[in-house]
Amino acid sequence: MEDIHVAERDRARIPEKYKWDLTDIYRDDNAWTEAKHKLVSDMPRISDFKGRLSESPELLFECLELLNLVSKEYTRLACYASMKSDMDTRDTAYLAMDQEMGQIGADFSSIASFLEPEILRAGQETISDFIKRAPRLAIYRHVFDDILRKKAHTKTESEEKIIAEASLMADSPVSINNVFSNADFPFPEITLTDGKSVRLDPAAFSLHRRSAIRENRKRVFAAYLGKLNEFRRTYGAQLAAEVRKNMFFARARDYKSCLERALDAHNIPVAVYKNLIEGVRTNLETLHRYLRLRKRLLGLEELHYYDLYAPIVKDLDLNFAYDEAVELVLASLTPLGPSYLGVARRALADRWTDVYHNDGKRSGAYSNGAVYDVHPYMLLNYNGKYDDVSTLTHELGHSMHSYLTNKAQPYALSHYSIFVAEVASTFNEALLLDHMLKIETRDEVRLSLLCNFLDNARATVFRQVQFAEFELKIHETVEGGTALTGDLLNSIYEKMVREYYGHDKGFCIVDKEIQCEWAYIPHFFYNFYVYQYATSFTASAALSEKVLAGGDAGEYLNLLSAGNSDYPIELLKKVGVDMTTPQPLQATMARMNQVMDQIEQISPLPAGEGR
Repeated sequence: MEDIHVAERDRARIPEKYKWDLTDIYRDDNAWTEAKHKLVSDMPRISDFKGRLSESPELLFECLELLNLVSKEYTRLACYASMKSDMDTRDTAYLAMDQEMGQIGADFSSIASFLEPEILRAGQETISDFIKRAPRLAIYRHVFDDILRKKAHTKTESEEKIIAEASLMADSPVSINNVFSNADFPFPEITLTDGKSVRLDPAAFSLHRRSAIRENRKRVFAAYLGKLNEFRRTYGAQLAAEVRKNMFFARARDYKSCLERALDAHNIPVAVYKNLIEGVRTNLETLHRYLRLRKRLLGLEELHYYDLYAPIVKDLDLNFAYDEAVELVLASLTPLGPSYLGVARRALADRWTDVYHNDGKRSGAYSNGAVYDVHPYMLLNYNGKYDDVSTLTHELGHSMHSYLTNKAQPYALSHYSIFVAEVASTFNEALLLDHMLKIETRDEVRLSLLCNFLDNARATVFRQVQFAEFELKIHETVEGGTALTGDLLNSIYEKMVREYYGHDKGFCIVDKEIQCEWAYIPHFFYNFYVYQYATSFTASAALSEKVLAGGDAGEYLNLLSAGNSDYPIELLKKVGVDMTTPQPLQATMARMNQVMDQIEQISPLPAGEGR
């Protein structure tokens, strides 16, 4: 089914129903400006509480309520500015608004920097007494516990103020990378085998690397990553600045490493991160089995990295118009009940979503659920392939998580951790695959869907953990006193990818241009973010298996409504998933091998081949 809007690049020509409606946040830019001025005038009121938080529980509660009111409005303003900028990253007016919010955010953090030191001086006994005397303070119990837990890393008021002021510079690396990668990068043009000329922006690269024609895939990878490599020094300087920023904040707060600081934000043991890498390394044979299977199914004598996105069933070009994708996704979510389904339908019908790519639009996809009093928003770059349908339900999972949390939790407890966030998205992907397998009887389509599961598992577990190991390595490199350059990043990345993909053993040939793939990954600017894709995939696999087996979805929906009411490791334990053990990863490896067994039943191995 053809989707005529996929090829459209002029935003003005895309129908309004496929573009998000940001007037739900502010009616227009003038209203945004008025709200910004009010916020700036309200912020100094916070200083009235400085030095007084231990006077009474009523005063402490009043201060926290004001802080949350200001934080909520600041977040609303920042989200509007960033989403406006993402619609066209070339528009300097919205880029300026986005950057202005960074300045205001730094001022806000500086004004409020007295809070944690004062609560630490008050101590556990005083805080507990205040909660008894003023029960309404109980909604902040977990906030207090978290502040007290991090006592060793909290500085004096003057030092906290300096650290807060340093945030003025903190977003520079990611801001520069975003503008350069999406607006100023000279995207290469290639000629496909049919003679068609294609400009390889990120959306086009994502689309054409999945071509059924091998020569096209080879050209796409060589051209796009080759062009990235030409700018490796620029990208290297951006990423090096990000790592140095992380190192500054780690040292300023007396953490042993950047990793420890990043994980401690949500009380994640460092062992969870390192054990994940070790566990995946131990299970590389499962990845290598997948690579051997992909090579055989594609009929190749030699599998290259540019073959990893190729459709397994060559003559099967599954295309889904966006409206068709919406109906498939909604049907797949039926096991989560009518209430969940009703909100999901609204999210996809009431312009919460910006669907199609346009020139200058931010690449990739995301859900922004931070506007507490409105509703979540989703950004897509829909290309009409099954991967795009999967991305739709993935981002919808995030949006539903935000929606349920914002409805169930007070603002102070609404900011759930990223560690839990990816559970909701990958859970939805599992439901979609199950639904597709139930409605499809054609062997070639079922084969394609099963292979898509393996592709997602490869990308979400093995690929993201490889990214996580790379991220750890580059931070340790700088912490050890070595400067990062584009050439060094290339060297580290190439060596690691070749180890994971069995290059020297012939499982997958990692061509030279892959050395600069790191420059394509914006998540390296998100401070040890990527490992959570893998942990969430393994956690959601266990949870979705229960629901698809007929179990009650209530426990899972309670998780989505829990917000930041507890630490993520503890929230997952409450629903039966212990991420401090190897069991979730082992279960995922077993599931991958079961799917490969199913594929081999549909498309039997030739004599002499096997596991």
